[in-house]
Amino acid sequence: MTVTSRLLDYTLDGKRFQGYLAMDDAVAGPRPALLIAPTWAGRSEFEESKARSLAQAGYVALALDMYGDGVRGSGPEENAALMTPLLADRADLLARINAGFAAAAALPEVDASRIAAIGYCFGGLCVLDLARSGADVRGVVSLHGLFTPADNLPAPSISSKVLCLHGYDDPMAPPDSVLALASELTAAGADWQIHAYGNTLHAFTNPAADDPAGGTVYSPIADRRSWQAVENFLDEVLA
Repeated sequence: MTVTSRLLDYTLDGKRFQGYLAMDDAVAGPRPALLIAPTWAGRSEFEESKARSLAQAGYVALALDMYGDGVRGSGPEENAALMTPLLADRADLLARINAGFAAAAALPEVDASRIAAIGYCFGGLCVLDLARSGADVRGVVSLHGLFTPADNLPAPSISSKVLCLHGYDDPMAPPDSVLALASELTAAGADWQIHAYGNTLHAFTNPAADDPAGGTVYSPIADRRSWQAVENFLDEVLA
């Protein structure tokens, strides 16, 4: 096994985006691909480490750049300043994640008929929007994601399988938003699952999360359980 990684440039309307690509060079021929949509901080070592882990499992993994030029936030204020315009313009958000999808699909190492996407926090919302758009993505996984419906896609028809892995006590996705998402996914005809982890807050997969007052705390148990759920889901949708 020889996992290699590099930056992958792609463009949208003349703007450069810089993803992080990881794959096992020992694998021959096209293989399934995973998109990884980042937290509100932008593409970081957290997502890049996930890409390398998925490459070890035999996937081509692309950690996406949602802000352009590889920009990353340095703290909550910068993170919010980067994310908020995309929450206000979901069409722009969708165009950006679709550009990453197209970049992955165009790679010769990728079987373009077998692509899935996972996203963390803000990235969870991004991959849900990818599914809402009707993109040819086999499945999407939202990990402690945001569930706000897309105002530019008021009545989506979702062909992708959907898995949401959610901390029940996440203040950024309270129980009423979970029920609203379930109703939305049902109306869209989606094959969907929502797994809720009790006594679990936002950012439960991130070992650096340690802000109980802000509602973000790492949970080793929920992290382990959720990753097992991700692996099972990918085995199903990318078979």
